[in-house]
Amino acid sequence: MPHSPLKRSSSQAVYERLRHMILEFELYPGSRVTETELAERFKVSRTPVREALQHLEADGYLTIRPKQGCFIRELDIHRLAQFYDVRVALELRGLEHVCTYAKSSALEQLAAAWDPEVQQGRSTLSETMASRDEAFHVQLVELGGNPVLAQYLRDVNNHIRIVRRLDFTQNMRIDATYQEHYAICQALLRRDLTTAKELMVRHIQRSEDFARTLTLTELAQKRIQAAAGRPPSLRDAD
Repeated sequence: MPHSPLKRSSSQAVYERLRHMILEFELYPGSRVTETELAERFKVSRTPVREALQHLEADGYLTIRPKQGCFIRELDIHRLAQFYDVRVALELRGLEHVCTYAKSSALEQLAAAWDPEVQQGRSTLSETMASRDEAFHVQLVELGGNPVLAQYLRDVNNHIRIVRRLDFTQNMRIDATYQEHYAICQALLRRDLTTAKELMVRHIQRSEDFARTLTLTELAQKRIQAAAGRPPSLRDAD
């Protein structure tokens, strides 16, 4: 059954729909889509589709090849691990600046937002948590006063976002994230750089390992569907 037309014909509406399909692997990594195909599917003109695709490319979800179409970014587990290595290096350097320059009041405010004792009632949607987690790490680096370092971290995040959100598909990982973020903030408030770095490395490693395992599992399931004659594509993603 095809989707009903989008109530909002804006590029943001198309972006949100496509982003969801990519994150859920309804659009398989490496698959090709075109502006015409998407415009027909969503019952909109090609202009908002083109703008949405450009936004998705900037965010690292796909690649636009002139005269060929748009290709959902392939998942290269080895390359993802390399980006995680860079992420660790950036964040550890950021912690050094935080310990030296960040105001305690700002760290206290950040810690309060991740206090495990008051997390009840907060959203547990995987995409919402993934966005909050990403914002936490960028904000930490920003508190250190180096905007260039923060921008490099954002660039790395663009390459790992598609798997990062899988870390928040289970409540136990959401609970652990609150605890780990809070502990990092407490170490920074004590200006205990050694402990903060140790906590950060363990936090990122756990996140990477969990997300990578689930990514491989989901891709395997999609391959089984494809082998059964039900390839995940734009037309059967309803």
